[in-house]
Amino acid sequence: MKKISLIGCGRWGTFLGYYAAKYCGYDVDMYDIPTSPNFIELRDTRKNSYLSLLDNMKLYDNLSDVLKNDTVIISIGCQYFRGLCKELNQYDLNGKFFLLAMKGLEETSAKYMHQIMKEEIKQDIHVAVLAGPGHVQDYMKGVPSCVVVDSDEDATKNYFIQNLSSELIRFYYGADLIGNQIGAALKNVIGLAAGILDGLEWYGLKGALMARAPIEVGRFIKAFGGNPQTAYGLAHLGDYEATLFSQYSHNRTFGEKFAKGEDFGKLAEGVPTLKAVKLIADERHIDMPICQALYQVIYEKQDIKSTIRNLFTRHIKQEFEDWD
Repeated sequence: MKKISLIGCGRWGTFLGYYAAKYCGYDVDMYDIPTSPNFIELRDTRKNSYLSLLDNMKLYDNLSDVLKNDTVIISIGCQYFRGLCKELNQYDLNGKFFLLAMKGLEETSAKYMHQIMKEEIKQDIHVAVLAGPGHVQDYMKGVPSCVVVDSDEDATKNYFIQNLSSELIRFYYGADLIGNQIGAALKNVIGLAAGILDGLEWYGLKGALMARAPIEVGRFIKAFGGNPQTAYGLAHLGDYEATLFSQYSHNRTFGEKFAKGEDFGKLAEGVPTLKAVKLIADERHIDMPICQALYQVIYEKQDIKSTIRNLFTRHIKQEFEDWD
């Protein structure tokens, strides 16, 4: 029986393990820190709020136990990823394949996940990233979707697509490793803005948000050396429905509750990513009016409605004047 490992037993990570077990025929070895509430729930009940573990899914609380397999999926909070990489580097990882299934930027450095892994792990490893739309709740109902896999190695992209494709998830080959990661990360940030509009009941403005945000995100992608048109692919625009309108999105729900003065109480990866975006936008003088406005209301506690209205007082411009 073929085997695959998973690091991170949160909502998305556990589903990816379930997906690999049910749709791709893998025995799945799953790891999380033993004090993780998600891990404790799965260990004690063999289920979470979304699914029940299959017989070919095993739980481990020792990292070394899941590093015996050649293929490892990682799905943890982006702000903890560098620490995990430092720990991973203590083991022999040469020749292993890693699929990073997180969407975000490191808050202190504004670096993306592939970049962090290559910085911290000085071994011959093969790394790809997974991005695109899809919620666990929809997948568990059998609703199919599409994702993109990207890497700096064509063979690594092909490896994951050939081994993880099924009738539930259609995979596409990515062509912009930087743009797909930046686009996926900033999708979470724009999800915060969508939620704030929902909280205000300014629903009509979400159309303008959907149209203008990819242009802004494209500027940011270009500043990192990626292709700005990637903002219109699966990793960013393609993931909008799963964030800007879905009842299941943590980022959208965070924004909605924030606008209502309520506490969400769960991880919303767009919040620390927003801080990273602000850092880079200021340093490199990138025009990011939506993200700047978000930062003002979330971190500087400025009035939400007046901050949004200020976006409409900026100088008039051509709709696509930023495009070359």
